[in-house]
Amino acid sequence: MAKLVTVEEPLREKLGPKASESLIHLINKSQEEQKHEMLEFVEEKFERRLAVEISKVNERITTESSKFNERLTEEIGKFNERMTEEIGKVNERMTEEIGKVNVTIADVEKRLDSKIESTRADLIKWMFIFWIGQIGAIMGLLFAFFK
Repeated sequence: MAKLVTVEEPLREKLGPKASESLIHLINKSQEEQKHEMLEFVEEKFERRLAVEISKVNERITTESSKFNERLTEEIGKFNERMTEEIGKVNERMTEEIGKVNVTIADVEKRLDSKIESTRADLIKWMFIFWIGQIGAIMGLLFAFFK
């Protein structure tokens, strides 16, 4: 808000109307310049303070982000170790189970082999019995036919 500058009557009589107006104009101009200079000073001071605070914030962000990165790296390392352990356990379990399945398959294979062998032996036995019966029947027919 602009202040009104007035010149008192005795000074106005001594200076005259033009000089009084010039004096008022000079004082107003001086006040405006002081106001402008004061604003520039305050702006510069604010900018410097703002730069210092921004620098502090940036420094803190850098510090906190480096702490966060260290913690994150540590946690990732722990996670990788646990995953390696769990994968090792799963691999061991799978190896055990595959071993059990292989033993079971081998056992079943042995039983199938023995059943196939006994079936083959029975077939061969019955084939010989059939052939001997056939040969006997043919011989009997031949003897009956040639007699």
